Amino acid sequence: MSTQAIYHVAPHTVQVREALACKPGPGELQVRAVCSAISPGTESLIFRGAVPEDWKKDEGLETLEGDFRYPFKYGYALVGEVIGAGSREDRRWEGRRVFAFYPHQAETVIDKRYCYLLPEGMPADRALFLANMESALNLVMDAAPLAGERGMVFGQGVVGLLALSVLSQFPLEELITADPVAERREWSRKLGAGLAIDPARGRELAVLEECLFDKDQNGLDFAIEVSGQIDALNQAIRLCGFDGRIVVGSWYGRNAGLVDLGGHFHRRRIKLISSQVSTVDPALSGRWSKERRLNLALDWLDRVAPEQFITHRFGLSDCQNAFELAADKNSGALQVIFEY
Repeated sequence: MSTQAIYHVAPHTVQVREALACKPGPGELQVRAVCSAISPGTESLIFRGAVPEDWKKDEGLETLEGDFRYPFKYGYALVGEVIGAGSREDRRWEGRRVFAFYPHQAETVIDKRYCYLLPEGMPADRALFLANMESALNLVMDAAPLAGERGMVFGQGVVGLLALSVLSQFPLEELITADPVAERREWSRKLGAGLAIDPARGRELAVLEECLFDKDQNGLDFAIEVSGQIDALNQAIRLCGFDGRIVVGSWYGRNAGLVDLGGHFHRRRIKLISSQVSTVDPALSGRWSKERRLNLALDWLDRVAPEQFITHRFGLSDCQNAFELAADKNSGALQVIFEY
C-alpha cells in the first residue's frame, strides 16, 4: 500500500512523493496522520541544506534512521489516529490519538514503543508541540535556575518561547529575552519576560550590558541559547558574569562560526553546557527518566496551550511554500503545520 510523504530532494526543495505503508506486524500500529509540525529550527536548517549529508538523522530514534543524502524524509512531530494494530492485544489502541516522532506522512506503520498515547480531549494541534515542550523542559533542567537569579533566553522561536514560559514560573530576579523579530519580542513580554531586546541593535545590547554589570551587579547567572546563531552565543558569553553558565540548545549544522573564547570567557570561568533532548542530564538520571520528563511535558502543554503559536496551516501539496515560509525569519511565521 502506498501513501503520500514529504521528501527533501535538494537544498531548498521539498516534494510530495509516494511512500510505502505496510500492514502492521506484531508490536506495530497503523497511524493515519491528523497533523504534523515543521520544526522551525532543525527542519529549516535541513531545508537549507546546512547539514552534512553523512550525519545521522537521530541516533536515539529508530523512526529517524539513515543520513541526509537526498532524497530523504525528516520530521519528528506527528499526531495521528490509530486505525489498525498488528496484534490482538494492541487493538485497544485503535481509535485513540497518538504523538509520534515521525516525518510528514499521511499514513504509516510505527513501532508502538515510539507512539505516545495522548490524553482524551487534548487538541491535536496542541499535542504537536510535545517534542518542543520536552526540549524546553530539558533546557531549563540543564540551566538549573535558582531563586533570585538573572537569566536570559536568546531566540524566541517556539522552543525559546516554551522555555520562557517555564522560566516565568521561577522566582527569578530578572528574566530577559533577545530576538530580532518584533512579533516574537511581543510574545516574550506576554509570556513573562521583564525585558525583550533586539540583539541586532548594538545600543540595546550595550545598555543591557551596562545595567547587568553596574555597581555590585555581576552579569547574568545563566543564559539559554536557542537562536541558532553563533553571534547569540558570543553575546551570551559577553553578558554572563563570573561562574555563569550558558546552555546551548541550538544545532548550528554547517553554520558554526567563530566562538569568542577570549577575555570574557576565560577570566570569568563561564561554563558552556551542550543540551540535547535525546538524553537526560547524568546528574539527574537517578530520579529522572525520559519517560518522566515526557509526561511532565504533556502536563505543561495544557498549562501553556502552545497552539496559540501556530501562524500558518497547509496541506501536504503546498509543502514547498510551507517550508520556504518556515525558513524565512522575516515572514512572520512562528509555527507552520500540515493538516491532513
